[in-house]
Amino acid sequence: MKAAVYSRIEIQDVLQIGSLKIGGNEMTINTIDKSQSNAARVVGLIYLLDFVTAIYAEFIVRPRLIVWNNAAETARNIVAHEQLFRLSIAIHLVGFASVVALLTALYVVLKPVNQNLALLAAFWRMIEASVCVVMMLNSLNVLQLLSGNASLRAFDADRLQALMMLSLGAHGVTFNVGIIFFGLGSTVFSYLWFKSRYIPRALAVLGVFSSLLVTICSLAIIIYPRFADIAGLGQFVPISIFELTMGFWLLIKGLRPSGIAEPDKVSG
Repeated sequence: MKAAVYSRIEIQDVLQIGSLKIGGNEMTINTIDKSQSNAARVVGLIYLLDFVTAIYAEFIVRPRLIVWNNAAETARNIVAHEQLFRLSIAIHLVGFASVVALLTALYVVLKPVNQNLALLAAFWRMIEASVCVVMMLNSLNVLQLLSGNASLRAFDADRLQALMMLSLGAHGVTFNVGIIFFGLGSTVFSYLWFKSRYIPRALAVLGVFSSLLVTICSLAIIIYPRFADIAGLGQFVPISIFELTMGFWLLIKGLRPSGIAEPDKVSG
């Protein structure tokens, strides 16, 4: 009798272990816990909010104020609309701070698939956020150059405006560097989404493709600057579609209950 009971216990233990380990290192994800579901909705919310704020600050406010072939007019625009320029800086800083929350949530969701890759992706995107915070120092430097501070009176207006345009140009260069690390991190996260089956695999494939696209384009611009004229804003269209779709999917649908993960054999 006892032997039969012990045998049933051993069989149950083996089955339970088998559901957690396949091939020695793999872990099958049979359930989605509450922390993952909540984190997924945080990811969706931040994707949507960051998209709206980034578009406004980077592609609406700045083009309205900056005239690249006319330093004097740019200076007049920024001085006349200083609060708007400062608002764009503040929006960017809040967005970069939200990246930290985004990475934390992504890590919580995707850690069961492959902890090491999730950590690598998070570190790459942390570099992106750090680089972009430095980028905003260039914008603050623009305001300092146009402040009329007594220490700047030794420079004539033309020289100050030239320095201002250099700082504005540095914003774009730094942004391009940050995009490289954004693309690397996003590529790995998208790969983990693909492996997890938490979302439609076609959407995850779009994430991998669009993330690689912005990385390759940003590297190409560093090697061949004129490539920026060829790529334009088109390089950001696929990744924008991916993040918008992900935002709505995770907020409305959440993680798929049938998301039986195909975890990597090299799990953390």
